[in-house]
Amino acid sequence: MADRKSYHHGNLRQALVDATAALVEESGPQSFTLTEAARRAGVSPAAPYRHFKGRDDLLEEVARQGFLEFADRLEAAFDDGRPNPMTAFLRMGQAYLDFARERPGFYMAMFESGISITGNAELARASDRAFGMLVRAAENLFAEMPPDRRPPARMVANHIWALSHGVVELFSRGKPGGRTPIAPADMLESGVLIYLRGLGVLPG
Repeated sequence: MADRKSYHHGNLRQALVDATAALVEESGPQSFTLTEAARRAGVSPAAPYRHFKGRDDLLEEVARQGFLEFADRLEAAFDDGRPNPMTAFLRMGQAYLDFARERPGFYMAMFESGISITGNAELARASDRAFGMLVRAAENLFAEMPPDRRPPARMVANHIWALSHGVVELFSRGKPGGRTPIAPADMLESGVLIYLRGLGVLPG
């Protein structure tokens, strides 16, 4: 078994993380057990306790790794605001949807598992890094506006995050076109543009 081989090479911790992400993708973040994760990783039921205190501790590590990869993708999409702030901002929305589609187990652990992000310092730092990319992009977007007209960047980042998550939950899951014929990427982009126009960032 490939996972057992990885474990024998000292990668038990990562094997358990990957196994858990796969289980979460298959059946959701609430239904997996440490025993199932151990079985999927090809180790004994007691093996996970060498690295994790329990089920939530393992789930938090899945979420932490997810946030780190998520932040990397957002940073790459932002690309220092090139070729212009609006293009970079919208590109980050596509990166959000791509991550949710391509890494569903990690995404669900991050946003749908009910874990306490603030109760785990490393997890909180990873989450803050991802959110910080949205704040940075918003600041970049408003940089040319008069200071007294700039919307609060953290508020905008929170609203865009909520909008992106809503599109994932309502329109990116299940059969394409099941709820609407509009593609999730188009749904998100139009929503972002309407929102920014309402803030006065874009002309009417």
